[in-house]
Amino acid sequence: MQSKFFVWLLFIILSFIWGSSFILMKIGLDNLSAYQVASLRILSAGVILLPFGWTAWKKIPREKKGYVFLSGLIGSFFPAFLFCLAETYIDSSLAGIINALTPLFTIMLGVIFFDLQLKKNVVVGVVIGFTGLCLLPFVGTQPVSFQYIYYSSFALIATVFYGVNVNLVGRHLKTVNALSVASLAFIFLIPASLIILFFTGFFNLPGYKILSASTLASCVLGVAGTALATILFYMLVKRAGSVIASLVTYAIPVVAILWGFLRKEWITPWQAGCLIIILGGVYMVNKKTSPR
Repeated sequence: MQSKFFVWLLFIILSFIWGSSFILMKIGLDNLSAYQVASLRILSAGVILLPFGWTAWKKIPREKKGYVFLSGLIGSFFPAFLFCLAETYIDSSLAGIINALTPLFTIMLGVIFFDLQLKKNVVVGVVIGFTGLCLLPFVGTQPVSFQYIYYSSFALIATVFYGVNVNLVGRHLKTVNALSVASLAFIFLIPASLIILFFTGFFNLPGYKILSASTLASCVLGVAGTALATILFYMLVKRAGSVIASLVTYAIPVVAILWGFLRKEWITPWQAGCLIIILGGVYMVNKKTSPR
C-alpha cells in the first residue's frame, strides 16, 4: 500500500513539474529572449547534474557516448529552443496541448524507422490525433494567421524531435542507466549554452534583468523541469512500469492549461475539445503496440 502511494505521489509530482514547464518558459520570456531562456534551461540542468558526470562517463561505453550526445541534442537542446520560440507568440497552454502529440510521433517514427509493428489501432490513433491537431488553428482565441501557424509549428517540430529521441534511446541506449545518460548529455551541452548566452548578450544585460524572475524561472525550468524530472521519471518507470509512466502524457496538458488560466490565458471550449481528440488518439496508439 505504501509502495502504491509512493508511485502515485511520483506521478503527481512529475505531472506537475512537466506541466509547469510551459508557464515557466512564458515567465522567462518576460525579460529574456527565447534563446536566453532555452540556454539557461540547458545550462542549469547540466550544472546540477555535474556531480554525476564522472560516474556517468565511466559507466557509459565508448561506442554509446556519441548516441548520448545525439540524444541530448534532439531530446533536449533543440526542443528547448523550439518551444521557447513558439511561446514568443502562442500561449503556454496551447504549447502544452501540442506537446501531447509526442506519443503519436514516437509511434509513427518507430513504425517508419525503428521496426515497430504497424497495427490497426496505431493508424486509427494517428488519424484521430492529427484531426485534433489540424482543428487547433481554427478554434483559437485569436484569428488564424500565418504567424500563428508558423510559431505553433516550432512546438510541433519539437514533439517530432522528442519522438525521434525516444526511439533512439530505446534502440541504442536501453541498457544504459538513465541518470547516466541524462547527466552526460546535459554536461556535453554546457559549452554550447554558455556560447549562446554570450553571443545573445545575456552577460551584458542590466543587473535587474539578470537577477529577475525570468532568470529564476529559466533556471528552475532546467533544474526541476529537466534534471529532476528525468530522475523522477526513471524512478517511476522502474517502480510502476512504462504503462503508468506513460499516463503522464495525459496529465501534462491539463496542468499547463491550469497554469495558463492563472496567467489569464483563456482557452476556448473548442480547444479543450481538440485536446480531448488528441489524447484520444494517444490512447488508441498506446493500446498494446509492441516491437517485433
